[in-house]
Amino acid sequence: MAWDFCAAPDFQPTLDWITGFIAEEVQPLEPLLPQLSAREAARLLEPLKQQVKDRGLWAVHLPKELGGNGFGQLPLAQMNLITGRVGVAMEVFGNMAPDSGNAELIAEGGTEQQKERWLWPNLSGEIRSAFAITEPWVAGTDPTQIESSAVLEDDHWVLNGRKWMITNASVADFIIFMVVTEPDAPAHLRCSMIVVEKGTPGLTILRDIPSMHDPEIEFGRRGNHAEVLLENVRVPQDHLIGPRGHGFVLSQVRLGPGRLHHATRWLADAERAFDMMCERAQSRSSFGKSYTRHQMVQQYIADSRIELETAKLLTLRAAWKFDREGNRAARSDIAMCKVYNAQVVHSVVDRALQVHGSLGYSSDMPLERMYRVARMATLVDGANEVHKVTIAKGELARYQAVEGWPSEHVPTRLAIAKERFAHLLEAGA
Repeated sequence: MAWDFCAAPDFQPTLDWITGFIAEEVQPLEPLLPQLSAREAARLLEPLKQQVKDRGLWAVHLPKELGGNGFGQLPLAQMNLITGRVGVAMEVFGNMAPDSGNAELIAEGGTEQQKERWLWPNLSGEIRSAFAITEPWVAGTDPTQIESSAVLEDDHWVLNGRKWMITNASVADFIIFMVVTEPDAPAHLRCSMIVVEKGTPGLTILRDIPSMHDPEIEFGRRGNHAEVLLENVRVPQDHLIGPRGHGFVLSQVRLGPGRLHHATRWLADAERAFDMMCERAQSRSSFGKSYTRHQMVQQYIADSRIELETAKLLTLRAAWKFDREGNRAARSDIAMCKVYNAQVVHSVVDRALQVHGSLGYSSDMPLERMYRVARMATLVDGANEVHKVTIAKGELARYQAVEGWPSEHVPTRLAIAKERFAHLLEAGA
């Protein structure tokens, strides 16, 4: 079977435009945005969003009937390898997490009324959303342990529990909660998805959590991760997304493609760090010679390029397989991308920071922030260890146990070979 990861000829001009747009219009805003209010930032970003919409590139991860362009995963990966160089590009292109995944979830499981109320305004950027699954008291890698619950009383759901590290919860207009509604059902049929809107009595955003990524937190800033309390929160019965007990099924709608998107953007971030490392190597010297002539620096550069190209091929193949065979068939491939790309972005950024010395460690360069963000990659979207289990299970399923000696046991193979080819050996004697 032939693999072809090249951009389609009619799509390459689009990628060329995106490359120039990111470099010339989006990246220059990067150092300025953290100093601006939300209103000031919107004033700068709205014209850029309009350019994206005018090019038909807004929310292209969604099908055309939802206002996107119906791009497959391979073209999306080719785009994300460019847009991932700048974090705010996700918002400019209308595919910022968690809104992008929530849109896919509501599109898949929501009613027409739910789409009118939450999906369309979310897609247009009128309202924000969050997705709440992780909890502080149970392992985030095993969501079957979720304790937050919802009980149906008359025609309302009553929710109780606590969620943790919920991205954008403090700025969200609605939050999709994964809670236990079927406590006696099998493990993967216990949870459901229920929407709670901002301002609902009993819903409390306790705090935005300081993290390695963002240790000096400002409450209510986009991208923050919040701790959320549910105390007898009552919402109408029609706030349930999809059938009861189908929370895990619906979660895969957003998590599979989302993992691939994030893993691809990490490579774009790593490429940017690689660019900084090579520029620094060309610009500095020590012990009487250029950094470029130091074998240790050469090894950093060679190892980084090998890892980046390996990761790109792994990622593009996963996207290609997703388009051809679907999410389930590409599950192990996506897991491999998630695991490997998380390691690559950390390694490349670390090397780039090392080559920059004290300058790289300082906040005068983006590398120290990139390093902190990269450390998160092995944890988010499922810990790497869990994905390695998925990969191993998929591989082991292709093998059977054997009785007696292993199939490659040399003495056994030699006896079989002698018997099989005895007539030829005897004829030549």
